[in-house]
Amino acid sequence: MKLLLTSAGIKNPSIHDALVDLLGKPIADSNALCIPTAAYGHPQVTPAGAWRFISGQSPSISMCELGWKSLGVLELTALPSIGEERWIPWVREADVLLVNGGDALYLCHWMRQSGLADLLPSLHETVWAGLSAGSMVMTPRIGEDFVEWKPPTGGDSTLGIVDFSIFPHLDHELLPENTTADAERWAAGIPGPAYAIDDDTAIKVIDGTVEVVSEGMWRHFPPSGG
Repeated sequence: MKLLLTSAGIKNPSIHDALVDLLGKPIADSNALCIPTAAYGHPQVTPAGAWRFISGQSPSISMCELGWKSLGVLELTALPSIGEERWIPWVREADVLLVNGGDALYLCHWMRQSGLADLLPSLHETVWAGLSAGSMVMTPRIGEDFVEWKPPTGGDSTLGIVDFSIFPHLDHELLPENTTADAERWAAGIPGPAYAIDDDTAIKVIDGTVEVVSEGMWRHFPPSGG
């Protein structure tokens, strides 16, 4: 897959251009599926938050309302009950998966339970555009600071599609626990490399090559051994 890992969606022209570059064509010519699942696992997110994401009515994020050729909803908790022969073609026909924030461990659980995680390696040209938890799920670990929903297996491990971890919403005015000092402490407990990114920053990954796209603030933390 081609990855665009954001803190808060397509927030500025630089991130928008990175998305179009990954798609290889205009947004108006691209088919999207949005995945709201992560929202239901986080204690601070309500069903209204999932609706705002899908409908493009959230004032703080920008994804579903960008003017896609088509936009559908892929709810991962429904997939095990309808059969792969139905939903796998939907995913293969999409140019981009728009993945909501919420709880990364809950999202990871349902990606595995639904079979979507197993499908990802075959989606060579599909773009994964993650928002907060939708980005963190692609990392090896999220860190204990971000554990809310407890997976059956315990721990803070996620999919490990990339080899670095992500601390989103750096120095956000509404998140006093997301300061640079908090990010430094978090990174000290992450054994691999990590990035802290604000809402004007994204991480673009193609074939393992990592590029930070930013009109804001970000920090890179080398492996800590934590």
